[in-house]
Amino acid sequence: MITLNHYLAVAAVLFVIGLMGVIMRRNLLVIYMSLEMMLQAANLTFVAFARFNGRIDGQIFVFFVITVAAAEVAVGLALIVALYRLRQTTQVDALTTLKF
Repeated sequence: MITLNHYLAVAAVLFVIGLMGVIMRRNLLVIYMSLEMMLQAANLTFVAFARFNGRIDGQIFVFFVITVAAAEVAVGLALIVALYRLRQTTQVDALTTLKF
């Protein structure tokens, strides 16, 4: 039988993998994907708590979080493409100064 602890363990593993990707990587796209993984780990906890408490509040909250995340993806990728066109790199170390 799968319990709430199993879902929370999977969410914690996803969150830690995402956190390590943000801390250790130097590529903007990988950092961005790691941030999205952390967001999905939080969504998994909302859904798990909603399911085991027998309420739908967590699932409704996840729906709004995913909607906002879609807008975030559009804006974030547009910024990454603009930085790439400006500097011809997606490495974080090369983007320390944002002067023209």
